[in-house]
Amino acid sequence: MLGSLIKKLGPEDRKKVQSLLADRKACEKILSTPEAQELIRKFTGGKK
Repeated sequence: MLGSLIKKLGPEDRKKVQSLLADRKACEKILSTPEAQELIRKFTGGKK
């Protein structure tokens, strides 16, 4: 699913996303935000 979303991005945005995904600390920082936590709850049906 993520791969198909990335393919829809322009070349520059695709590079940015791939670079971000390769940086574990940056991913952890983003995923720990309240906004990301809320999205995760929505996608998982309210489960943690």
